[in-house]
Amino acid sequence: MSSRPKVYVTRRVPERIQSQLEELFEVTQHDAEAPPPRSELLAGASGQDGVVSMLSDVIDDEFLEAAGEELQVVANYAVGFDNVDVDACTRRGVIATNTPDVLTAATAELAVTLMLNVARRVGEGDRMLRARTPWIWSPTYMRGATLRGRLLGVVGLGRIGREVARIAEALGMRIVYTKASGTASDVPWEFVSFEEIVERADVISLHCPLTPETRHLVDADVLRAMKRSAYLVNTSRGPVIDEAALAEALETGEIAGAALDVFEREPEVHERLLQCESVVLAPHLGSATHETREAMGMLCVSALKAVLIEGRLPENALNRRITAKITH
Repeated sequence: MSSRPKVYVTRRVPERIQSQLEELFEVTQHDAEAPPPRSELLAGASGQDGVVSMLSDVIDDEFLEAAGEELQVVANYAVGFDNVDVDACTRRGVIATNTPDVLTAATAELAVTLMLNVARRVGEGDRMLRARTPWIWSPTYMRGATLRGRLLGVVGLGRIGREVARIAEALGMRIVYTKASGTASDVPWEFVSFEEIVERADVISLHCPLTPETRHLVDADVLRAMKRSAYLVNTSRGPVIDEAALAEALETGEIAGAALDVFEREPEVHERLLQCESVVLAPHLGSATHETREAMGMLCVSALKAVLIEGRLPENALNRRITAKITH
């Protein structure tokens, strides 16, 4: 019988990560792209020493109870951890980790890609050509907006927000920000209120975590207060935007367009958004590069190894003051 720690992996992972996990642990896995049903998720966690969870897996008291007292660590395969009840993990002595830093560049690149796409109507043009719609070049045909000289409002100046601002500035955009994380003493851009960003910005890029305070941060009132020529970009978490209100704003021309990588009821997309030409939709591709997804996986492997084999607290622990069940 194997004496290696037991780990449950809730989804298919890149081959390199799979190999590393199987080398170190006794692995049970839901080997599919789609998430396991809740009942399967709870059953799979039962009796495990560690779990690799995905952002769609709700890690709460019910999950921790089903896992049992053997569970020592939950390694969340994402930088965001709104799906993990960190307080519940702490109460039960379970270490929770995430995957910070390694996806900063990839997510920032996608945010700027989305800005360019929606402003220059690339997705709209692609759909038109695939539909074989007749067209010819004309000085007035499919004009979009240039980003150079425009004002970018960054909502949430953490690692990703800073990188987005840096890239956008290189494109010639002006930058303001709000809701900085940590110290902002070294930030070269102007801090303004959220209300001022809403009123002034030509592009608003959302990079805030999902909390009770940020759920529906962008609602009908905010959308009405935005410039009619403004664009909204979201690569943070879907519920930060009220999708029904956004659909209404796009349909009535309250704002010029939007670009979304995340959705309120993911993977479901609001039906009215699917009908809007002025919105660019991406299936949560922020961290979707070969290099980034492998780096995220390696952080999960390292966290599991630290707790279950080396008996120490990993650097990316979300509850660092925990009195954990580290027994090795």
